[in-house]
Amino acid sequence: MSVSVRALGAADAQAYWDVRYATLSSDPFAFGTTAERFAALPLEQVAQRVTPSDTRVSFGAFLSGPDGQEALVGILTLVRLDSPGFAHRADVLGVAVLREARGQGAGDALMRAALDHARSWEGLTSLHLAVTDTQAAARRLYERHGFQVWGTQPDAIRRAGQVLQEHFMWRPV
Repeated sequence: MSVSVRALGAADAQAYWDVRYATLSSDPFAFGTTAERFAALPLEQVAQRVTPSDTRVSFGAFLSGPDGQEALVGILTLVRLDSPGFAHRADVLGVAVLREARGQGAGDALMRAALDHARSWEGLTSLHLAVTDTQAAARRLYERHGFQVWGTQPDAIRRAGQVLQEHFMWRPV
């Protein structure tokens, strides 16, 4: 199986929805939103979210099977802040890989694509993201790509009786 990554568009909305909903459901402590809240979004709104713009792009990681069929198994969104005082920054959001596809390089390929795209944005100097303390593998992925923790927010998310911290990470572009 090989991994390929490309920018997603409106035609990918259903596949994106499927991956996002599955990862929110299987790993609820990894994200600030819930599967139930995401499921309430109309597909048209999801299509708008994944349609590239000057300040936003969503990437999809696809695995090719032995039959040559590609399946979306991972997603990542890169959003450049458009306020003049913040235009030098972009946020990495919604990074998710289906549980059954983990360990096959999808997360690494998504991060490389995001970094390459970020370098194409003139004047962008840094990338930022947050990761909950339950996501050790994700944090290691980000650290391999040069992200460093700059702060930790205690009591950041409360879900199912569990209190989570978020680690804020950044890296220069």
